[in-house]
Amino acid sequence: MPRPADLAELVRAPAALSVPGDVVAGAAAAGALGRRTPALAAASVLLYWAGMAANDWADRRLDAVERPERPIPSGRVAPGLAFGLAAGLTVAGVGLATAAGGRRAAAVALPLAATVWAYDLTAKNTAAGPAVMAACRGLDVLLGGSGGRPVRALPAAATVAAHTWTVTALSRREVAGAEPALALRTLAGTALVAASAAVATRRPATGRPAVRRVAAALPVALAAWYAARYGAAQARVVADPTAGRVRAAVGAGITGLPALQGALTARAGTGLLGLAVAAAAPLGRRLARRISPT
Repeated sequence: MPRPADLAELVRAPAALSVPGDVVAGAAAAGALGRRTPALAAASVLLYWAGMAANDWADRRLDAVERPERPIPSGRVAPGLAFGLAAGLTVAGVGLATAAGGRRAAAVALPLAATVWAYDLTAKNTAAGPAVMAACRGLDVLLGGSGGRPVRALPAAATVAAHTWTVTALSRREVAGAEPALALRTLAGTALVAASAAVATRRPATGRPAVRRVAAALPVALAAWYAARYGAAQARVVADPTAGRVRAAVGAGITGLPALQGALTARAGTGLLGLAVAAAAPLGRRLARRISPT
C-alpha cells in the first residue's frame, strides 16, 4: 500500500498550485467570476493530477532507466494503481466541472480531459508534444470562462498556452540537457508572453486617479515578476545547458506560472484577486523543494 507521500509525488501535488489560476484568469476575462469558479478550479486540479499519474504510468519503462527514483519504477506505487488513479481523477474532474458549470463547462472539460490523455499516451514524444500540452492549458483557461463570454478569454488562453509551450519544449531536454539555441527561443517566447500579459484589457471602474494608476501598474508588475524569475532560469540554461539547469528552468516555469495568471487576472480589472492568484508562486517554490514539480 503506497504512502500518501508517494501518491503526492506521483501526481506532483504541489505543482497543482499552478492550476487554479488558469480558471480564475479565464473567468475574470470572460466576466464569469462567481460561486462556480472555485468548483471549476477544483475540477481543473483533479484533471491535472490525473494527467500527472497517467504520465508516469505511460513512462514507467522509460523512467526505470532514466528516473528509477520515481514512484512507479521504484516500486512504491504499482502501475495498475497509478492507471486507476488517473482514470478515477479524470472522471471526478469532468463530473465536478459538469456539476458546477453544466453543459457549457462539460463542453470544455471533456476535450480538456481527452487532450490530457492524448498528450500522455501518444503526443508527448512527438514533434506535436509542446503544442498539445499548450492546448491543455489553453482549454483550462477557457474552462474558467465557460460560464460567461468565452471569446473574451481567448487572449488569456493564448498567453497561458504560449507559456506552456516554452516549458514543455524545455522539459523534453531535462535528462540529456539542451542546446543554448532552444533556451534562447523559449526566452524570447517568455518575453513576448510577459509583454502580452502586461497590457490591460479593461479600464478600472473607479474614477480615482491613484487607484487607476495602481490598477494599471499591477499587471505590469506581476508580468515583470514572472519574466524575471522564469527568464533568469532560462538565461542560466543559455550559459550552461546541462540537464540540471534545464530541470531548474522547467521548475521555475511551473512554479512561476501563478504570477503570469495573476497578471492576466489583474488586467481584466480584478487586481486584488490577481494578487491572490500570484501569491501561489512563492508557496509553490517552497513546496517544490520537497516534491519535484517536474
